[in-house]
Amino acid sequence: MQMEIVSPQQWEAARQQLLVKEKALTRARDAMAAERRRMPWMQVEQAYAFDGPQGKASLMDLFDGRRQLIVYRAFFEPGVHGWPEQACRGCSMVADQVAHLAHLNARDTTLVFASRAPQADIIRLKARMGWEMPWYTITDGFDADFGVDEWHGTNAFIRDGDRVFRTYFIKSRGDEALGSTWSYLDMTALGRQEVWEDSPKGYPQTPPYKWWNWHDSYVPDAAPDQRWVEVSDAGEIALRKQG
Repeated sequence: MQMEIVSPQQWEAARQQLLVKEKALTRARDAMAAERRRMPWMQVEQAYAFDGPQGKASLMDLFDGRRQLIVYRAFFEPGVHGWPEQACRGCSMVADQVAHLAHLNARDTTLVFASRAPQADIIRLKARMGWEMPWYTITDGFDADFGVDEWHGTNAFIRDGDRVFRTYFIKSRGDEALGSTWSYLDMTALGRQEVWEDSPKGYPQTPPYKWWNWHDSYVPDAAPDQRWVEVSDAGEIALRKQG
């Protein structure tokens, strides 16, 4: 492989040139997320049923009391390559990339996986692979009704009282970018819920950085730690000075 070899000054100049395009891409991604937050909602009329570690569960149960729900349809069932020892290789790579769920939960959002494998097989697989996300068994036409009766896809839902709405759907190469807390929040109706975001009036928003915490230290409705507020404020000031 032959590449151009340059001085440190030339390398930095090339990086700065590319950085302009990278910043434009970041702004475009933020704008796309803002459009997702303005997508119309589709009410889920049918009552879907799942099997979970605690027994039968409805779609509402999958929210686990939170306002938003993200469901990744993973292929782990008879007929899938790897069965019964392993799930689909691609779906397994997706599972390996999922960030610690406490950060999503802190934004009132639940992430679950769903497959057609029985719970005993799912529990065994999760233990073997070290996965901790809630994982349910599909027992009806949920996957086909929401665009993932084959291959893979990720649906986002929101609840309003006892009503559930579908708000967004990502599939194919779109799934490749998922896994981080930010990528999941950016596909939801409420987004990251931070004040800098372009969101419809009335959406929940708090200052950026301040809600962050160690994954074992989140306390619902707790005020931000004052020391962390000071640290994050200093970081924001430093970033602004850098441009």
